[in-house]
Amino acid sequence: MKNLLIGAVAAFALAGAAHAAPKEINFWHAMGGQLGELTDKFAADFNASQTEYQVNAIYKGDYTETMTSAIAGFRSKAHPHIVQVFEVGTATMMAAEEKGAVYPVYQLMADAGVEFDQSGLIPAVASYYTDTENRLLSMPFNSSSPVMWYNKTKLDELGLAVPTTWDEVWDVARKAKEAGVKAPVSFGWQSWVQIENYSAWHDIPVGTEQNGFGGLNTEFTFNNEHVVNHIQSIADAGKEGLFQYGGRRGDSRGMFVNGESILWMNSSAYYGGFKKDITEFEFGQAMLPLDTKVKPAPQNSIIGGATLWVLNGHDAESYKGVAEFFKFISSAEQQADWAEQTGYVPVTTAAYELSKSRGFFDANPGTDTAIKQLSLNEPTTNSKGVRFGNFVQVRDVINEELEAVWAGQKDAQTAMDDAVARGNELLRRFQAANGS
Repeated sequence: MKNLLIGAVAAFALAGAAHAAPKEINFWHAMGGQLGELTDKFAADFNASQTEYQVNAIYKGDYTETMTSAIAGFRSKAHPHIVQVFEVGTATMMAAEEKGAVYPVYQLMADAGVEFDQSGLIPAVASYYTDTENRLLSMPFNSSSPVMWYNKTKLDELGLAVPTTWDEVWDVARKAKEAGVKAPVSFGWQSWVQIENYSAWHDIPVGTEQNGFGGLNTEFTFNNEHVVNHIQSIADAGKEGLFQYGGRRGDSRGMFVNGESILWMNSSAYYGGFKKDITEFEFGQAMLPLDTKVKPAPQNSIIGGATLWVLNGHDAESYKGVAEFFKFISSAEQQADWAEQTGYVPVTTAAYELSKSRGFFDANPGTDTAIKQLSLNEPTTNSKGVRFGNFVQVRDVINEELEAVWAGQKDAQTAMDDAVARGNELLRRFQAANGS
């Protein structure tokens, strides 16, 4: 009877353990629409692959809103385990890590005993999110680079080749305008595309101290003659009706989709949406145009997108689940599927090779444009990326000043001088708040 009783208790305990609720892990992200559906699928597939953990993928608004919500949540101890932060928030998150708010990924994976080989990451991606000792601070998730999207059908109809230089861009735009195209050229995320990436593409510094990688005492230098001349040439083209501004982020996307613009510069990650929404014409993507007055050949582009940061303040068991989730989403199969469906760059070499072996790039010409741009040359200190404090706010400043140029209220030199002065004030505030 005693043995039967012990056996019954043990069986009951095992049954209870088998039906124990999985450990919940909250993941706040900034992916809306189709990208949000795919992000939610990452969590759903992981949840279906095991029974110990449940990742709750929660949309919190755009990048800025998501980052702001996470910071506010941390202060009130209502923060998630994982938060998606765009690349310009990296310096802010690194400062938070030094203050104990962030659980760095290299430490997380080691503590959890989950195998992860950092060397498998694409170098151009990994280098952006490592510390001075080359230790990975956040998990690369959605990485992109700006490309030039073009309306192939319209260009073919007009007998025009895809432009490769800025002079050719305006030649094509002029002929397209004469043929009735409403606003031949447009772009989004203008600081990222027309200042940060323009500078990297032509090996020009955006700021001192290796674009902020070398220290907090950095200052902006994007009011140099090359950037100023570039911005002024766009403004002049706007007066001709060759360029039309359509908004700060992806607001001008509709101008390309409906054919108002036939050259549109923005993230490679619009591929999935374009494939779904564009049915009236054939589109393609090409490398960013070169300003031959500045450089005879391009250097390399820099990444955009976001990584996943882990916030401190939760229990060890849940962090084991976070580590397992990171291992899952960084697998070659998951990353290859994600890249092929979205246009984001596969963040691991294994994922890139898998897509190549599947014949994806051959079947979909141009879809490897972003990764080719990122790996075009060994990055220099000018083309590794940017890591400035308060850069989310600085981009708002740059947007305001560029909008004044497009509206004809300021010339490019005045606007860039004002943006640098206002931006440097924000850098000094960040430096004062974070030491050094």
